Amino acid sequence: MSSTTASNMPEANMPEASTPAHAVDVVEVSRIFAARKGVGVTALDTVSLTVAPGEFVSLIGPSGCGKSTLLRLIADLDTPTSGSIRVFGKPARQARIDQDYGIAFQQAGLLPWRTVAGNIELPLELHGVGKAVRRARAADLIELVGLADFAGHYPDQLSGGMQQRVAIARSLAESPSLLLMDEPFGALDEMTRERMQNELVRICAETRAAVVFVTHSIPEAVFLSNRVVVMSPRPGRIRSVVTVGLGDMSGRSDDLREDESFFHSLSEVRDLLHGDDATGASQGARGLETR
Repeated sequence: MSSTTASNMPEANMPEASTPAHAVDVVEVSRIFAARKGVGVTALDTVSLTVAPGEFVSLIGPSGCGKSTLLRLIADLDTPTSGSIRVFGKPARQARIDQDYGIAFQQAGLLPWRTVAGNIELPLELHGVGKAVRRARAADLIELVGLADFAGHYPDQLSGGMQQRVAIARSLAESPSLLLMDEPFGALDEMTRERMQNELVRICAETRAAVVFVTHSIPEAVFLSNRVVVMSPRPGRIRSVVTVGLGDMSGRSDDLREDESFFHSLSEVRDLLHGDDATGASQGARGLETR
């Protein structure tokens, strides 16, 4: 995985430009959950991964492989048993305190007594942002997610897809440079899911936030991602990393779902997910060497 570096040499008598930190830097992370009796459960085993600023990376693998555990560790909702995690060069805990990331889950988790605008304003309100600024930011985000006619509606007046749009807007309220998303479209029907994928592509192109995205859907992972991280069954390890050659986010549309390169990446990810352990291990080693 290549890192972003300054393209120009520093001028004389000017300080050298430093290399921007990775959006996410996971180094040899393991997570073992203790058991009341016997050996604990190893959810993740020495996982290393970097995500560049502005990059969209999906985590995919069988149920129980540690995808959501890894996301929770990055979000500082859990603590690694060993290894380290940094977000934009900071420890994960400091990045959480500094609101460097937004997070969205499978369930929208909206407060039923607050309107669309009120739900989006909530993180800003909790951090003491003034009313006028909150309202202006919420209005911008409501426009961004295509809900301008629904700002005063309540969650029970919205469809599932619209509720997820509100949840995504809320995760963007504090202008994070990183989005952490745990199967945000998993409960939606297929047509709504594809529409939401298109919306997310558009939002990412506009905000240029990095994204770590957990999914069980191979087409979803391929359509959305710059890279797809394929994980092995528990204990979760990175089996391989597939680079998806579908171009910049701003150029992605439904037409890409019929593109030959889309089907090529789809087949590559599927083969890695369903390949035998020996094949997966060798491919995983090659994938790690290229990061």
